[in-house]
Amino acid sequence: MTIAKAVKVENLSKSFKGKLALNKVGLIANEGEMLALVGASGSGKSTLLRNINGLHLADKGTVSIFDAPLQSQGKYHSHIRRIRSQIGFIFQQFNLVTRLTVVENVLIGNLSQISLSRSLFRQFSKSEKTQALAALQRVGILEQAYQRASTLSGGQQQRVAIARCLVQGAKIILADEPIASLDPESARKVMELLCELNDEGITVITSLHQVQMVQRYFKRAIALRDGKVMFDGAVNELNEQKLTKIYGSAVEELVVRGHGDFTTREDLLVKTKTETH
Repeated sequence: MTIAKAVKVENLSKSFKGKLALNKVGLIANEGEMLALVGASGSGKSTLLRNINGLHLADKGTVSIFDAPLQSQGKYHSHIRRIRSQIGFIFQQFNLVTRLTVVENVLIGNLSQISLSRSLFRQFSKSEKTQALAALQRVGILEQAYQRASTLSGGQQQRVAIARCLVQGAKIILADEPIASLDPESARKVMELLCELNDEGITVITSLHQVQMVQRYFKRAIALRDGKVMFDGAVNELNEQKLTKIYGSAVEELVVRGHGDFTTREDLLVKTKTETH
C-alpha cells in the first residue's frame, strides 16, 4: 500500500535582507509520520516550518500538502486557505488571545470553516462549543475552559494551542519549539500528547534544539545548519560525533554531556538545585 506524502518540500530557498535562511531545502514527511527538525539557533528550523504552513512565502521552490501545491516559485496557490486548513501550527510562545477565555481560543481554530463576522463577534454554535470542550477534555484541561487564557501556566497554554489544532481538524501539526518555554514536567506532558496524536494518525513535525528530547520521542530527524539539510535519517544515527561534525562548537547548544541520554537542560538545573539543598 502506498503511503501518502503529507508534506513535500522541493528546492526551497528563502532569504531575509539578502541573507539565505533556507538554501535549496528538500524533505518529505509521510502521512502519520513524526519528524523532528534539529538545529542550533539560526539554523532555519522555524523559517522552514513557517514556509510549510504558508506563513512565509519562499523565494524559490515548492511546498505541497497531500500533493496539492501550497506555494510554488514565490507564489501562493489560489486555494491556499483550504490547503492550510489541514495544517495546525503550535508556536513557542503559545499565540493565544490572552483576554479571551480558553474555550474561545480553541474555537478560533475553526476559523477556516466559519464566516469572518461570526468569528469577530464570537458567535459560535452549540455543536462548535461542544467540539471545543471535547478537545479541551482530550488535552486534559477541561476544568479551565472558562478561565481567561492569561491565567494559565505555560504548559496549559500550550495544551490549549493543541486543542485548537484538534478543533481545526488538522491532519498535520507543525510545532515550533513547543517546549522551549516550559518546565520539565510540562514539557513531558506536551511531548507525550503530541506522540498520542501522532499514534492516532496525525502527521507531526516539530522543531527542537534539545537532542535528548529528540532521542526520546522521535525515530527520524532532519538536522539543519545555515539553512541547509545536513542530515536526514534515523535518530539513533544522529549521535554526538555526527552532531559535532555538523555543528562544531555550536553543538554545546544541542547536547548536555555526561548526565544520561535523556537529560534536558531543565532537568539538569532541577537536579543540581536538589543536590545542593
